[in-house]
Amino acid sequence: MTSFYLFIVFIHVLSAVVSIGPLFVLFIVLKKMQEADPAMEKAYIAIFRYVVRLIKHAGHVLVGSGILLVYLGPWPWTTPWIVMTIGLMVVSIFFLARGFSSTLKKFNDPTMDRSLLIVKLHKATWIYIILLVLMLALMVIKPTLW
Repeated sequence: MTSFYLFIVFIHVLSAVVSIGPLFVLFIVLKKMQEADPAMEKAYIAIFRYVVRLIKHAGHVLVGSGILLVYLGPWPWTTPWIVMTIGLMVVSIFFLARGFSSTLKKFNDPTMDRSLLIVKLHKATWIYIILLVLMLALMVIKPTLW
């Protein structure tokens, strides 16, 4: 392996950590949002949006470095774990766009039930973590699926 390839592996792993790690901070933010007054709630929503944006941009680096690794590495695009990872990635992209953004926008509507929105964000966070951990498992284990 060349040092350039190892550098790309490092970038790929680092971006995976940045894509998954901050999601766990959101559970603390969601807990605080349950008891927050409207001014603090806006601050927590801003933190939530920032974390989602950070995860999204880390995901861009993750995808870019992953493409480079497949291009430079020993695995063809038709390798089962790569195909499954790409499939899960497509699902997670749509989920990230719909699972968080639309719910966060609803906090601006005073008629919406805040506790219901917090429950939806909590559930969406767990679903996204599960999707990312499944992709991570596929990349680490590299199972022969077919």
